[in-house]
Amino acid sequence: MASNRHLGRIVALQSLYELDLKDMLGDESLKVDEIVDRNLGHYEDTIGDKDYVRRLVQGVFEKANQLDARVQPIAPEWPIKQISIIDRAILRMSVFELENLGDIVPPKVAINEAVELAKSFGSENSSKFINGVLGTIYRQDTEGEEENESGETGKSEPEA
Repeated sequence: MASNRHLGRIVALQSLYELDLKDMLGDESLKVDEIVDRNLGHYEDTIGDKDYVRRLVQGVFEKANQLDARVQPIAPEWPIKQISIIDRAILRMSVFELENLGDIVPPKVAINEAVELAKSFGSENSSKFINGVLGTIYRQDTEGEEENESGETGKSEPEA
């Protein structure tokens, strides 16, 4: 269901931003579901796929360290903690979509949505930075798939 998923991503971004700020401030009241539900409540009649938003926020929240580890080698001159909170949230969301939601979100859609979010909510250079990082991740992933499909590289199957 793609009913206004862009707005859903905005709500997810707002929720992740809030969670990151609360974490940075040492707020012990991190209740992911409450934050997402409150933010979704403002768009009760507009967002049709609320489960997608919940899945996205929960997944990013749970896998933040893994997502950061995927981004860091691509942007070594920008340690994760030095990337703005909004850019970091957009990157985490998009990498999560690329790695975990590819069955319902085509990679190029995830990247395009991230760039649009960065244009709307990030700084002047955010969209270029995010596009570059996600483009590299996408190329790494697709090159690996293409090599495995052609049989040139890849893991050998264990013998039975």
